[in-house]
Amino acid sequence: MAVGTILRYDEIRGYGFIAPAGGGDDVFVHANDFGERRHQVHPGLHVEFEAEYGERGPKVSAVRLLEEAPVEPKGRTTSGDDEALCDVLTAAQFRTEVTEVLLQHVSTLTAAQVVQVRTKLVDHARAHGWVES
Repeated sequence: MAVGTILRYDEIRGYGFIAPAGGGDDVFVHANDFGERRHQVHPGLHVEFEAEYGERGPKVSAVRLLEEAPVEPKGRTTSGDDEALCDVLTAAQFRTEVTEVLLQHVSTLTAAQVVQVRTKLVDHARAHGWVES
């Protein structure tokens, strides 16, 4: 089995990439490959894996976490660098930020649509601990 590091991992989309320690192409990994531990996966985590080649390049055929994922306070990064820590926004601050982005980048939305999108995003952010309750 090869070893590598989780390079990128998007829990929402359910996939990521492993950078092999020996070099070479990044290897695609799906959240289901981690089974019950899929919610512990994050960039920087070391893994042991076997790869195979699929239609789009290398992909994992078996993977195992080599370390326990540290339990981090919600809204914090795992880099260990104090400057990399992020603040958890209040729901009102998050709502304001979302509104600004929607108004700047999706100008065709009606006010009612902005309110709907904003409400769903705040609910989603609360469920993941991305905003203060």
